[in-house]
Amino acid sequence: MAARRRSKRLWLGVLVSIAVIAAAGGGLYRMRKVQAAVNPPTARVRKGEFAVIVRCRGELSVKRTVQLTAPTNVPDLKIVWLAPPGGSVKAGAPVIRFDPSSARQQLDEKNAVLRQAQSTVDQAVAQARITAEQDKLDLANARYQVERAKLEASKQAIVSVIQGEESKVDLESAEKKLRVQEATVNLHQKSDEAKVASLSRQRDKAQAEVDLAKDRLGRMEIKAPIEGVVIYQMNTSQGWMNRQPFKIGDHAWPNAPLADIPDLSTIRMEGKLDEVDRGRVVVSNDVRVHVDAFPEQTFSAKLAGISPLTQMALEWPPTRSFRAYAQIEKPDSRLRPDMNGSMDVVTSRIANAISVPGKAIFTREGKPIVYVAQKDGSYRAAEVEILARNPDEVAVRGINDNASVSLTELDLENKQR
Repeated sequence: MAARRRSKRLWLGVLVSIAVIAAAGGGLYRMRKVQAAVNPPTARVRKGEFAVIVRCRGELSVKRTVQLTAPTNVPDLKIVWLAPPGGSVKAGAPVIRFDPSSARQQLDEKNAVLRQAQSTVDQAVAQARITAEQDKLDLANARYQVERAKLEASKQAIVSVIQGEESKVDLESAEKKLRVQEATVNLHQKSDEAKVASLSRQRDKAQAEVDLAKDRLGRMEIKAPIEGVVIYQMNTSQGWMNRQPFKIGDHAWPNAPLADIPDLSTIRMEGKLDEVDRGRVVVSNDVRVHVDAFPEQTFSAKLAGISPLTQMALEWPPTRSFRAYAQIEKPDSRLRPDMNGSMDVVTSRIANAISVPGKAIFTREGKPIVYVAQKDGSYRAAEVEILARNPDEVAVRGINDNASVSLTELDLENKQR
């Protein structure tokens, strides 16, 4: 019996404790609710120019991008140096360097072949000059013998008949030797010219291979054609599942896309424009660009273009929308492609408008109202006329420009009762 009494007392104490805690919690909740109703969050009414906007979410992009590719007809494209990813580069600054040892060895070999070919040409030219000088000497000697034979033949009238006939024979022999010598000189000249020309072609071929080797060596370093930032492409040589940006030690294949350099002077915001808003905007509208990475700053821009057709978005559920492009007037050096943000396209402006936060507009009996704070701390419901509505702000008519409005809905009827 005593044990049962103790058990009953224990359970009675537990129930009393639970009831006290529940009552305290309920009282605290009602107190906070009453306090929130008495002191709701408020906002001051703003008077001034009201810009009616169409808001579009999107990301930064550039109109012009230069792609850097690996050189063609160059062996062993091993990357040994890279400019910092995402870093700024000036036009003409190096971005990527490949291992030049193989290209330099080929250049040394081609230079050796060129020197040998040039030496052969020089030797052939020198030998041709020696042959030409000897031919000149032999030709002069043959002409001398002809003239001498003519002189002896002219003595026929004063010498015997036999001597005269011998002189004629000598003259004919000398003239034949002269013709043979002239033919020999012409043959030597043509032969030497052909030989020198052939060796010169070999020398020129060796020179072309040297120039090609120099060009290959020069392409071991890729420079930035424009000023911008470096964005390295994915290396897919190990398959799409293992792809990653190019890094030092990777081997590139000919004409492989290695990096992109976007022209930051052409940076713009590319936003998704809903079909219902397409008719409200026109090209050249003023635009306010907001970048998520820099929420404290607003960039002025102009609407530069709108896509003629809707495009399918790569998201689920799939949606279709137009693409609007806002050209930023003064690009910031901190802006980068693919940064998320939004753009507010200004479609019209209302001068001296009274605007309140969108959270301050409520509906009663199908009409828009706001709760205006009174001097005694109470609130009254004021019916307003909506002039224009933005995502965060609404232009209204029907309240004073120095009023404060509640940001939460109030139950004024129960409070009065």
